[in-house]
Amino acid sequence: MGIRKVQNEIGRRLKQLRLSNNYTQEYVASEINISRDHLSNLENGKFPVNIKTLFKLSEFYRVELKYFFE
Repeated sequence: MGIRKVQNEIGRRLKQLRLSNNYTQEYVASEINISRDHLSNLENGKFPVNIKTLFKLSEFYRVELKYFFE
């Protein structure tokens, strides 16, 4: 699997988690201390997520890191 597919899959899962919890991008971004635009770009697979941000998101959503790679 190429890096672009991984980015897109992580983004899809991030968006799915956010929507299933009825959270706005503004809320999630403020909780993990990133901009709403940055979160939007991550969810849309435009930017690769760094491990620190992915770890914060996994803690916020209470999922293991491996969830994003399964």
